[in-house]
This record gives sequence, C-alpha cells and structure tokens, in this order.
Amino acid sequence: MKLKKLSVIIPARNEAENLDECVSEIAHSLINNSINHEILVIDDGSTDNTANVIEGLCDRFSSVICIRNKEENGFGRAVNLGLKNFSGDAVAIMMADRSDCPYDLVRYWNTLQEGYECVLGSRFISGGKVLDYPWFKLLMNRLVNTMIRFAFNINYNDTTNAFKMYRRDVINGCSPFISPHFNLTVEIPLKAIIRGYSWKAVPISWKNRTRGLAKLKLREMGSRYFFIIAYLWLEKFFSRGDYLKNER
Repeated sequence: MKLKKLSVIIPARNEAENLDECVSEIAHSLINNSINHEILVIDDGSTDNTANVIEGLCDRFSSVICIRNKEENGFGRAVNLGLKNFSGDAVAIMMADRSDCPYDLVRYWNTLQEGYECVLGSRFISGGKVLDYPWFKLLMNRLVNTMIRFAFNINYNDTTNAFKMYRRDVINGCSPFISPHFNLTVEIPLKAIIRGYSWKAVPISWKNRTRGLAKLKLREMGSRYFFIIAYLWLEKFFSRGDYLKNER
C-alpha cells in the first residue's frame, strides 16, 4: 500500500541551540521532495529557550506541531508521547541535535514505499558514515550492538541508533512500549524484528553534536539497556510465538 503521509518525531530537552536548524533542515528536505508530512517536536521539560524556538518554528512551518511532555521526563517517555499522537501512515524518530541527516530521511521514505514495514539505518555498513564519534562511546556502541546481533541472531549492526522509520502497523503491533529512557531505541526495532515485521537496513550518515550537551549518560543507561535486551530475549525464545504479527 502506498504511503501518503510521514510523521517525524523529534524529542527535545534543552536543545535551543540546535533545534531551529534541525527542524528547518528536515522540513525543507521533505518539502523539496514533495513528501506530505508533519513534524512533532516533543518538548521534554526543557529549562532553556527550547519552548520559544519551537513556537517560532510553528509560526514558520505549518507542518510543525509542538507537544509538551507535562509528565515525568525521559527520552522514551517523550517519544512515546509522539507515538500516541502522530497521524501519518509511517513515523520516523530523529534526534534534535542535528546528528541525523535529513537526506537519509527521504531515503527511508522511498525505501518504505517499496513495501518494507521498517527501515533501519546503519552507520556501520557499506556507505554509512560517522563523524567525530567519541572513541569510548563508539567502543561501547560496537560492543553492545555485537552482543545484540549474537543474542538475537540478526544480521543488523546498529540497533542502538534512534533514527529509524516504521509503518503505523508496526507501531500498533509492538505497543505498548515500556522503556522510559534511551533504551527505547533498542526496544522498538528489536520488537519489530522478533515479531516478524519486514525490514531493510540502509546506510546513513551521522555526525556528533557541535552544540549543547549530550543527554545519553552511559553509566546511567547500562543496566536499562541490559533490562530491555533481556526482556526481549525472553520474548523471542520463550513466548512460543504469541506476539508474532500473524498471531495478534
């Protein structure tokens, strides 16, 4: 089925320095490629000028929608709020720090139109690029993703990256999501894969933020990643297929 509208979810906490350029670049890329869209910017309890930046973006782009997370903050909670409010046939999750490339978003959309249910970007396959990745985070990234590949026996090497796109049926079939923090980046794609949704990995470009502070704290997130990986491993090997898409 041909998709008619794309939703983009951008969670933002204290991203006033990046958000204007980030959203503007995404909006222009989608407009220039004639992709009907909405951009949901989730203000996740920002204490800087993020709220005013979002208001300005809403004034300039009719496709930008501001949603404020008035409950407990957290990357996963902010994304979940977007997932409960998007109106498109498909949804992409992007970062507010300009680390993701808007041109890759267009590639995702075109790939999804080929009939795939998920498009999963990878910075570590032929054609993928990373720029200025802190060496320790890169090392931990490769270790965690290698562990996931072997634990789940999947041929995909960038599960922890948030930037991915899904058809609405995938989100409906994998809900509810229980990860309140960055471990949601692992929960969504792994659920989609082990529940039998079709997917394709495409090469993407990624660059480290140049402004503002990174929100991912490895020391705080290690146990949370382990929890969600263990939870999904149990589903894959012990649920007897109860959650496969054809069984729901």
